[in-house]
Amino acid sequence: MLLKTLAMPNNTNANGDVFGGWIMSQMDIGGAILAKQISLGRVVTVQAKKINFIHPISIGDIINCYGKCIKIGTSSIRIKIEIWVKRLYSKPVKEKYLSTYGTFIYVAIDKSGKPRKFNKKKFI
Repeated sequence: MLLKTLAMPNNTNANGDVFGGWIMSQMDIGGAILAKQISLGRVVTVQAKKINFIHPISIGDIINCYGKCIKIGTSSIRIKIEIWVKRLYSKPVKEKYLSTYGTFIYVAIDKSGKPRKFNKKKFI
């Protein structure tokens, strides 16, 4: 697990569901944690791809962000991210369910913000 947080009232839209943009930001934070660990330094997000929102998230739901590195390039890292939800306020159909998934691409950068190479052999 990369990240765990709680859906709060200020994260909702006019319908009372959690904003998709807030969910994407949690995915990005979780993915960046893994990318930093892999690259051993600073990273930036360069792309979010194929994000699928399967089930809505409600206030009070526990958000669990999981990630897996699926490709390491010379300076880039591709991570598949999933958001799994656990409901606490009502009896869920399942204990946890998949709410959202997508792929994020990060690039390792140096102090001046330029892409930097890293030794990917350490991680293969």
